[in-house]
Amino acid sequence: MSKIKIFETEELLSRSTADFIVKLSAKTIEKNGKFTIALSGGSTPDKLFALLANPPYNKQLDWKNIFVFWGDERYLPATNPSNNSHQAKKILLSNVHIPAENIFPVPTRFTPAKAAAHYEQTLKTFFKNDFPAFDLILLGMGDNGHTASLFPYTTILEEKTALVKEVFVKEVDMFRISFTAQLINHAKTILFLVTGKKKASMLQTILEGKENIEKYPAQMIKADKGGKLLWYVDKAASSKLKNI
Repeated sequence: MSKIKIFETEELLSRSTADFIVKLSAKTIEKNGKFTIALSGGSTPDKLFALLANPPYNKQLDWKNIFVFWGDERYLPATNPSNNSHQAKKILLSNVHIPAENIFPVPTRFTPAKAAAHYEQTLKTFFKNDFPAFDLILLGMGDNGHTASLFPYTTILEEKTALVKEVFVKEVDMFRISFTAQLINHAKTILFLVTGKKKASMLQTILEGKENIEKYPAQMIKADKGGKLLWYVDKAASSKLKNI
């Protein structure tokens, strides 16, 4: 079951998310000795990344025990500004004391298929061949209903075995490498960040409309038993929700 929290502004949403990450990571590290997080791409998390890179948050996070992955990646060189890991490194990771070996970008130097296979093996090695269960996966939602790189009517939506898969997305004319829905749903906590009025209609459709996962892939995200699915949305994005 999902839980929705609405914030007056994007700024308040970002600060609350930063507070949530500080608390969850501290609790998880105390219990398990490490905290695993998969970051999202796009522009929505930029404010969050900037907050985490600066006081007081940067000093409240135990960076040596935090391990960073990406839920999806554009098939672009690591030096390209539109590469998700490039942006996260520029805004956040290059500005905090996190060991380089704790950062796991998608290897876009390979072909798309090989990059996906390589990243899946990286996850299996890190999680010691257990089915990877991230402590936290951050997700965004596009105004077309996609999340990670699970785009409408793409082949990745039908994937039943792979944890990470390459997919060519016609509408952006680009290959993407993405976690599959089954991997995302196995996370201990899944947190959607959705902001802006232009997302309002789609958010209402995803949360309250009839299920059609081929057309609205974000509807595929349903936390496995024992996991949590959270939606942090600002007032503008929530403006068309009826059941709140």
